[in-house]
Amino acid sequence: MPVIVDPDSTTARRLLGALPPGCQSVDNTERLLPWLAQHPEEYVVVLGPNISFGDGVTVCESLRTSRPATSVVFVRPALDTALLARAMQAGAREVVAMDDLHLVAGAVSRAHSFSQALRGPEASRHNGHVISIFSPKGGVGKTTVAVNLALALTDNGARQVCLVDFDLAFGDVAITLQLFPSHTIEHAIGSEEDLDAPMLNSLLTRYQDSLKVLAAPSHPDVRERISPLLISKVLRTLRTMYDFVVVDTAPAFDEQTLTALDETDECIIVATLDVPTLKNVKVALDTLEMLNIGRGHRYLLLNRADDAVGIGAEKVETILGMHVASQISTSIDIAAATNAGTPIIAASPQHPSSSAFRNLSTLIAGEPAATSAPSDTRRAEPENERFAKLFRIKR
Repeated sequence: MPVIVDPDSTTARRLLGALPPGCQSVDNTERLLPWLAQHPEEYVVVLGPNISFGDGVTVCESLRTSRPATSVVFVRPALDTALLARAMQAGAREVVAMDDLHLVAGAVSRAHSFSQALRGPEASRHNGHVISIFSPKGGVGKTTVAVNLALALTDNGARQVCLVDFDLAFGDVAITLQLFPSHTIEHAIGSEEDLDAPMLNSLLTRYQDSLKVLAAPSHPDVRERISPLLISKVLRTLRTMYDFVVVDTAPAFDEQTLTALDETDECIIVATLDVPTLKNVKVALDTLEMLNIGRGHRYLLLNRADDAVGIGAEKVETILGMHVASQISTSIDIAAATNAGTPIIAASPQHPSSSAFRNLSTLIAGEPAATSAPSDTRRAEPENERFAKLFRIKR
């Protein structure tokens, strides 16, 4: 998917909103080349208007020879003949003005067509989206979210989805769906160089016609033998097989989880309305930002979201500086459905929680990604001041 380069987060969000879901952004040209090294299939780089013209020309000249199948679209505040000529000489595919986002989208679309023509059939292979469900704290309902979202994304069989359990020590996806897999990711250990779609398909367990599951190992000690390279190879292979790959991650920043997050197109952060969890989520968001993981493609989901506990969505947005994309209210029906082995979205499609999961799946599948924009900065009610101090929020 396209990668946008611009140091201004507001501009990056505007550009992301004009492009297909799954696009990524980096804030400077120094970070671009390492990013491209990890994404050899990338077909277009969009240089935002806040990248200096000289730096942009350098990028164009470098990619013209090192990655001829990767186009560069130059987005400028304004156009003039001399600038246009110099950019094209350097190897830019197109130069467009920032004030017309439709032209930006059109340029990216033409870059994709050019890449397919240049690379041949390989460029036309299926390229699904990887969606990771993450929380730095266990017990927040992360697996419940992953299972129900995966089912929502199937859209009643219209899409093919794979649910991957990368909580490698204590994964619960299989037992949540009351599956008894004969194979897990453990059976792929040592196959990093040979893993392909047929081999990976043999490790999957069917839940429904449109949903397959890659289960976690049955013993926690296996986790240490699963290499980051295997995690990466599994996700890149599943991309070619499914429309969406939903990953239930471990509640930790270990090597395997970081690798999965680095392969992620969209990252859903799950939080509950208690101070310890919100503190951990805030630290996790700072860590993701520092590592440039999922920037512009993070969604915040509040699980068991009841204002009666004293912290509402508005306070959470103030604390975390992030928009709440979805809320799932506390309901005994969810636990009962999980215990019965039938997730709430299948057991009770009309349940409010089921509607929330479907709305989230629609947001991910069919609309521009939610951004990590700071929420309303109005002066909060007095009680919010206590939370601001607790979480060291600068006003």
